[in-house]
Parts: sequence; C-alpha cells; structure tokens
Amino acid sequence: MNLGKKVKNVSLMLTAAFVSIGMYAQTPQKISLTLQQAKSTALDYNRTLQNASLDIRKAQAQRWQTIASMLPNVSAGYDYQNTMGFKVAFNIPTGQKDPVTNEEIYQTIERESPPQGTFNITAGLQISGKQIVGALIQNLAVEMADITKKQTAQTVTSTTTQLYMSALANQQIVNLLDSSKTNVEKMHQSTLEAVRVGTLEQTEADKIEVQVMKIASSINSANQSLEILYNSLKLQLGLDADTEIELTDDLDNLTNAEAAFELLYTEFDINENYNYQLLKQNLKLSKKQITLAAMDYTPSLTVGYRFANIQYFGGEPMMNMTPPNVFSVGVSMPLFTSGRTLKAVTEKKIDYQKTLNTFDDTEKQLKIQDKQLRYNLNSAYENFQIQKKNIDVTNRVFNKVSEKFHYGKASSLEVTQASTDFISAQNSYIQSLMDMVNAQIALRNLLNK
Repeated sequence: MNLGKKVKNVSLMLTAAFVSIGMYAQTPQKISLTLQQAKSTALDYNRTLQNASLDIRKAQAQRWQTIASMLPNVSAGYDYQNTMGFKVAFNIPTGQKDPVTNEEIYQTIERESPPQGTFNITAGLQISGKQIVGALIQNLAVEMADITKKQTAQTVTSTTTQLYMSALANQQIVNLLDSSKTNVEKMHQSTLEAVRVGTLEQTEADKIEVQVMKIASSINSANQSLEILYNSLKLQLGLDADTEIELTDDLDNLTNAEAAFELLYTEFDINENYNYQLLKQNLKLSKKQITLAAMDYTPSLTVGYRFANIQYFGGEPMMNMTPPNVFSVGVSMPLFTSGRTLKAVTEKKIDYQKTLNTFDDTEKQLKIQDKQLRYNLNSAYENFQIQKKNIDVTNRVFNKVSEKFHYGKASSLEVTQASTDFISAQNSYIQSLMDMVNAQIALRNLLNK
C-alpha cells in the first residue's frame, strides 16, 4: 500500500515537473534594444544582408572557375579490353608461286589477341583571349557584389531606424490617446450624474459617449499600427515571432535638431554614393564587353600531353602501335567569320555608349537629388517643430475645455471639438515626425553617412 502511494507521488511530481518545463519553454523571450543595438542586430541576423554576403562568395567562386579554365587539367584512366578469343590473321608472302595457277603463295599466321589493360594520364592546357578578358570581368563582378552588400547593409539599417522610430512615435500616441480617453470617460460619468439629477439632458451625455467611442477606435487603430511595426521590426532583426521587443531609447533624443543640421552642412562627395559606385563599375563592365567580343579575332593556344602504358594478361603481346608519351601543341587562328565578330564588337560599342549616357544622366540626377533632399529635410524639420508645438497647444486646450465642462462653463460640443482637434494634431505630429525621419535617412543614404 505504501509502495503504491510512493509510486503515485513520484508520478505526480514528474508530471508537475514536465508541466513546469513546458510552461517555461513556452514563455516568450523578451529583449530590450536601443536604436544602435537594433541596427547592430539587423546587420548580424538580417537574411537579405546574409544573401548579399553569399552573393560575394558566389561571384568569387565564378571568378575562380574562369581562372581555372586557363590552368592545366589532368585526368587519369584505365581501360580493360578482352577480344573473347578473336584471332588476327597475317598473310606473309613466301616468294613462291603456285605451279598450276601461277598465283603468289602466302603463309597464314593466326595470332589470338590476349586480354590487355591500358593505363593513361592526360594533361591539357587551353588559353584564349576570351578567357583572359572573362577573368577580368569576373573581378568586376566581385567588386560589384561587394558594393551591393554595403548598399544592402545601408538599406537594412535605414529600414530598422524607420521602424524603430515609428514604433516609438506610435507608442507615444497610444499613451496620449489613453490619457484623453480616461479624461473623456470621467466627463461622461459626471455628465451621466448631471443627467440623473436633472441638470443636463441625455443628449449631452450621448455626445460625450460618442467621443469616448471615437477615441477608443483611434486607440485600436494606433495599437494595430504598432503591432504591425513591431512585427516588421522582428522580421528585419531576424527574430522569432514570439520574441517580445522593448525599445529603450527616448523619441525626443532621437529627433534632435543637431543631427539634422549636421547633415544639412555635410558636403556631398558623389564618389561615396553606392549607386554612383555601382554605375562606375557597370561602365567598366560594359567597356570590357567590347574587348571580350574583339577577342574572337585573337588566336587560341592548346597544349597537351598523354602517357599510356599497356599491360597484357596471358598470351603473347601483340604489335603495340601506341606510343607511351605524346606531347602536342596547337594554335588556332580565326581567318574569316563573315562579319560576325565585327558586328558583335559594334553591338557592344553601342551598349557602352548607352551605358555612358545613363551614367552621365545619373551623375546629374544625384547632384540635383542632393539639393532636393536638403530642402526636404529643412522643410520637414520646420514642419515637425510646428506640429510638435501644435500637439502641446491642442492638448492644453483639450484639458482646459475639459476642466470648464466639469464646472459647467463649456458645452459638450466644445469638448467634442477640442478632442477632435487633439486627435487630428496627434496624426499630424506622427506624419511630420516620420517625414523628418525619412528625409534624414534619404539624405544620409545619398551622402553615405
């Protein structure tokens, strides 16, 4: 009986332990991040950036394949041959003639070919102008992949910054709306009390209740946007869906004027821009394509060596006509291609001219873009300051009207209007904040800062 109780107690303890472990395993992970830590995490774990790194390795592998095609290639093989009893007949003239027919008399010797095995080693080397130019083109491909990776890293950090600051701004709005909702709910309760004692009509209470529902709807919308931002940030940082993120930076510190003014007075060096660097590499690539097409005019060199060793298995060796060592050198020179090579070169020259035109246009566009982005940032910063002041003013007005309504000195219409103005100011503030953030990021990307 005691043994049964002990077994039961042990089973209960084990069950409780497994349940505890399961509950612990299901607890979502929580991480706290500053903006700088979020950007560092994105650079370490973002999948798009990892793919950009793999593209560099892929370009390097392709370059080595091109180089390896100009290096010696060696292969070895073994060939076994058995003629299954087949005999070779040799007719040897005797120098005598048949007295009857007067035809030459031959002596026939039959030899059975014994089984044999042949071991051979073959080495070959082929070099052409197209291979050499192809290797140079692959060097450009590696450099372009490296620039693309840097540009991808820039995009990843920019997107992370946008999402981080958007989440902070939306969280601030949710807090303000919660505070507004609490105040309006208090007014609604006091209005209901006034209706109960007969000093106000039910219509006044209904108007306040409608405003409570409007604010509640705005809170739901803001929370939905906030959830989308957090999920997008998780994806950008390479985090699991259950991971909870806490943003520890202060929004006011991230939207300081000093950073904006520093950007405005930073000189634009077009050579630092990643788009410009890629275009320069693309221009070089287009020029190399002309050389590659012209390589069809040049000769190609082929060098080969072959070693063969025949071993017979039983019987007498046959006559061996295969030399054990063979060395060969060959040169091939194109003489007439019916104008194909000429037109191929012409086509690549046309492509190069088009690329050059695009390069010149883009260079001008980047300089114009620099001027426009500076104007955008300056304008966005001024608008942000206006909206920031506006939200403070509308908040004070709302609080003042709420207080006056509490003492019966303001109507429900005034409360509704003040609340609506405050919500509208919040939306304008969010938009102005993100306009400023996006303007800063766009100029930073252009300047590569």
